[in-house]
Amino acid sequence: MTIQSTAAGLAALVALAASGAAHAQDLAALEEAAKAEGMLTTIALPHDWCGYGAVIEGFKKKYPEIQVNELNPDAGSADELEAIRANKDNKGPQAPDVIDVGLSFGPQAKSEGLIQPYKVATWDTIPEDAKDAEGYWYGDYYGVMAFGVNTDLIEEGPQTWKDLTKPEFANAFALAGDPRASAQAIISVMAAGIANGGEAGEASGQKGMELMAEVNKAGNFVPVIGKSATIAQGATPIVTAWDYNLLSWRDGLNGNPPVEVIIPSDGVVAGVYVQAISAYAPHPNAAKLWMEYLYSDEGQLGWLKGYCHPIRFNDLVKNGKVPAEMLDALPPAEAYEKAIFPTLEQQEANKKVVTEGWDSVVGAAVKE
Repeated sequence: MTIQSTAAGLAALVALAASGAAHAQDLAALEEAAKAEGMLTTIALPHDWCGYGAVIEGFKKKYPEIQVNELNPDAGSADELEAIRANKDNKGPQAPDVIDVGLSFGPQAKSEGLIQPYKVATWDTIPEDAKDAEGYWYGDYYGVMAFGVNTDLIEEGPQTWKDLTKPEFANAFALAGDPRASAQAIISVMAAGIANGGEAGEASGQKGMELMAEVNKAGNFVPVIGKSATIAQGATPIVTAWDYNLLSWRDGLNGNPPVEVIIPSDGVVAGVYVQAISAYAPHPNAAKLWMEYLYSDEGQLGWLKGYCHPIRFNDLVKNGKVPAEMLDALPPAEAYEKAIFPTLEQQEANKKVVTEGWDSVVGAAVKE
């Protein structure tokens, strides 16, 4: 980097700092400021999760002047917040600039003052119910509850949650976890409850359990934890799980047996992860540039290649930005238009009802 370019970068850095950069104002200036910093520190981004390996490489290729320093790819959301807390006064390589965490950790980080606001250029295309209004955190990608169906054994899979009570699905259906403990299973019950007339929250928990009780009474519920192997073996020809898990299982089985992934036409519930920038980021402009990349069409499609639906998915489809071959590998795009993003309060209320009432309402102890 030349002295002139370094000076330009520092000038841009000062200008952005003075403005607060709460909104994307001048991408060229932001790029120069980020290049002057020369590094971006990420945390908890395994390369095989949501296509992150290729996404990181895409950023490096676009901005070769910025070194990407990757911390602990196997860390969990709580570990990410702790890394910020532990490095508040540390501007070295162990201090993360950005985090990618489960939905509940976004508001928690904001309330603790661990993150700072920034609104990317594509802010308006992020659904309102998947972002903090002030720009402290915002949804990045999501999955929806879906059915994975072994089509060697089930000729036509269920299209709705209520279809699971039909006699042709005898001894066929399983949850991908114990609904007394597994978030994936608890959200499945929520989706079933919304389809059964309950609003997200306590009502969805109750109505979901009532529908699962009907499925169990019909002899269709299999009380084991459904997974790729149980689908393939025929022990659970129908399993409900996050669509990205099911799509990955489908690819892994490679047609032996063939698996169809179906998004139900009712009760489409999404689970979202969120992005944020550390309030103590050593490289705040590189962090903002990273966010601009992630929420650009290129970054969003990178996640989609990893079967995680980017938060701007509906906008990308509407504007013809998703290649046909990518859409062909997924369930129909219109199936995601009904996706509901339950609030933290709704999720917690649903969880309490399900974990406390499953045994008495459904009476099916799910085990490995």
